[in-house]
Amino acid sequence: MANNYLKLEFPSLPENVGLARAVVAAFAAHLEFTLAEIEEIRVAVSEAVSNCVIHAYPDKAGVIQLELSIHADILSIQVKDFGKGIIDIEQAKQATFSTDPERMGLGLVFMESFMNHLQIQSIPLQGTTVVMKKHPERGLADAGFSRSS
Repeated sequence: MANNYLKLEFPSLPENVGLARAVVAAFAAHLEFTLAEIEEIRVAVSEAVSNCVIHAYPDKAGVIQLELSIHADILSIQVKDFGKGIIDIEQAKQATFSTDPERMGLGLVFMESFMNHLQIQSIPLQGTTVVMKKHPERGLADAGFSRSS
């Protein structure tokens, strides 16, 4: 059982990216993250939600689910969509890869570098679930996390 949790569902509208960032930052403030760590969390969530807006539902608004939980001083973030999915996750994780030529393709790279854990599950035409976890740096060794795990 989580010490605390929050579940939100909202449409994949660009203006909701900022809302998701603000909600996650406020929720993460319950742990002893530094301001720099909170900003990393905000960027990772912004990238995950932006991917839903831009890639999962390119032609229409769809549903995004955001689930946050804190358990044993670990922040867990799940961003889920029911859009077109990712065909090749490993390719999508490569720096500069994007299905949209207007984009830089660094979203997943940022998520992976700013969080202690990143897991992506996707089924084409059914959606994508991104799970990210982060523990305050000063307690990483105690939680069994490293920057690259």
